[in-house]
Amino acid sequence: MTYRLRTVTLALLLGAASAASFASGAHTGGHEGSAIGKPGKAANVTRTIGVDMTDDMRFTSADIAVKQGETIRFVVQNSGKVKHEMVLGTARELKEHYEVMKKNPEMEHADENMISVAPGKTGEIIWQFTKSGKIDFACLQPGHYDAGMKGAVNVAADQTFTQKLLAGTAQTASHMTAPTGAESTKTTAAPASPPDIADGEIRKIDLLNSKVTIRHGVIKSLDMPGMTMVFQVKDPIMLNQVKAGDKVKFTAEKSGSTIVVTDIQLAK
Repeated sequence: MTYRLRTVTLALLLGAASAASFASGAHTGGHEGSAIGKPGKAANVTRTIGVDMTDDMRFTSADIAVKQGETIRFVVQNSGKVKHEMVLGTARELKEHYEVMKKNPEMEHADENMISVAPGKTGEIIWQFTKSGKIDFACLQPGHYDAGMKGAVNVAADQTFTQKLLAGTAQTASHMTAPTGAESTKTTAAPASPPDIADGEIRKIDLLNSKVTIRHGVIKSLDMPGMTMVFQVKDPIMLNQVKAGDKVKFTAEKSGSTIVVTDIQLAK
């Protein structure tokens, strides 16, 4: 009986830890944040690494070594004559995102794990690598990924960092109340939204250029996975009804090579 009780308690603790990880934002933007790390803070940067992008569709360096737990500032330079970008992600995420880019070559994205750089310019990514292993990066501009513009960050395991991470997760889980009785089997389904209505969060509003940056979920009508994107808006008046941080529901459609938000409402 004691063994079964301990087993159930452990299962509840692990489940609570998983839920806590999700609730705290482990899934960042449109990518698997827990799998590749999380956005870093400038004050915590441990090293700066330069990355050069060229029109021969290569990164220099394309093989980068870091230590688990490090917060790295990538200074990304475009030495070419066409736009390039550096996007961190899993192999699956990069492939999915590239397929979207091929269909929408003019789309602007704004997730923290990526930077688009105009010819002759420089940008930066600040990223903390919380998980050991190989993390891919690539340029997802149409044609560039297929031409082999890819690289990898190899993250060496740090046992001390892993122990601290697990301790923090367990502490968070211990403050969560496990469901009991009938509540443990009761599931409340979220109300379904029409296929063309997407959920999102306003990240930035650009009234001057009639643009809005939205961190959004899957947009089925555009065959687009969740990510953070900069959209044009059909009517600038819509932007007077929302502000950064608002949870919204919105619709978007293609207009030529641009994706335009046609309606946006505060989520209820």
